Amino acid sequence: MADPTAPHPRARTRPVTAPPVPFGQFIVKVHGRCNLACRYCYLYEGPDRTWRARPAAASPAVLDRAADRIAEHADAHRLRHVALVMHGGEPLLAGPGRLAALADRLRQRAPAGCTVHAVVQTNATLLTDARITTLARHGIRIGISLDGGLPAHNTQRADHAGRPSWPAASRGARLLADHHPDAYAGILTVVDPRTDPVELYESLLALRPPALHLLLPHGNWTSPPPGLPDLTDTSRGPGSGRATPYGDWLCAVFDRWWPAARRETRIRLFEECLALLIGLPAATESLGLDPLNAVVIETDGSIEQVDSLKSAYDGAAATGLDVFRHTFDDALRHPGVAARQAGAGALAAACRACPLLRVCGGGHYAHRYRAENGFANPSVYCADLERLVRHVADRLADATAGDPP
Repeated sequence: MADPTAPHPRARTRPVTAPPVPFGQFIVKVHGRCNLACRYCYLYEGPDRTWRARPAAASPAVLDRAADRIAEHADAHRLRHVALVMHGGEPLLAGPGRLAALADRLRQRAPAGCTVHAVVQTNATLLTDARITTLARHGIRIGISLDGGLPAHNTQRADHAGRPSWPAASRGARLLADHHPDAYAGILTVVDPRTDPVELYESLLALRPPALHLLLPHGNWTSPPPGLPDLTDTSRGPGSGRATPYGDWLCAVFDRWWPAARRETRIRLFEECLALLIGLPAATESLGLDPLNAVVIETDGSIEQVDSLKSAYDGAAATGLDVFRHTFDDALRHPGVAARQAGAGALAAACRACPLLRVCGGGHYAHRYRAENGFANPSVYCADLERLVRHVADRLADATAGDPP
């Protein structure tokens, strides 16, 4: 077996002098298959093929051991909070009982004073009143993934027979909003600049999410996201003059969301950007320099880096570790994780010299990839991120212009 601590040949690391930051978010793949076949899915349609050799569902032994390892890590680092994210595939294919058992076991094993925040991320097609009730009874909140709040927004989210998922997904989302609001964690949506940003945002508001998570599609310099022009020069940073379709889309949503009287829901990307602009700490993969604190447990018990890396190349998230033979402290020592926790030291020279560094943080790690040199690049969304950060900074300056010194 290969040395699990050896760096991947395409990984880029720098000397790391700061001690590692313990993991606080544990993404457990309770089911490794999905009942949908979304046309853009980076996990099943992208370059990574490791899912094919793994069991469809995590066994009780894997889930029990994962809970024990998470509790062990929380105890070793005296963590006050841990996030348990039950993911897939489509996690509800495992059944609500198995999800509840995992959350219960972790809470039983967690050290005194450590709160477990459990959430399941689902496409909402399998939500029923009984399933939601079971999850809520066991303290599991429910986040849903949609491309928007209208049928036209979700045409790429079809099942394996090509049938649209929207009727079932919208039923599940409304059931959650209407009858179980306390269990509703929010909606995750991937930005599509071909849509009308304000229409899409307001359509999601109709589903009454307590929070929205707006994500840029996973793309990179080798496999660019749709609609980005002129990607030949990876050294180009702020001021490049490149068109910014994703940044423009986000700015339009920000302007609709920003006035306090219209703040109908939380949008994490915007809240984190505002926090970073005023000097507060913020924790998101897309912005800022805070070290990564998330780790994945696959259906076979493998410990992996976050799934987004799988959009870069086959095996990009692998560590060679598993919950049966290794601790999460072993994972903290893995070179790939260390690079993700190195802050500005892991960034390209153009990023380290950028005046927006503290806020942008180089963007999402997976979006920096290029086959020739790994992750030693600015984000493929560099110009879009600059557009968003400067726009938010301008709106913040306008809002505080009349404040007393």
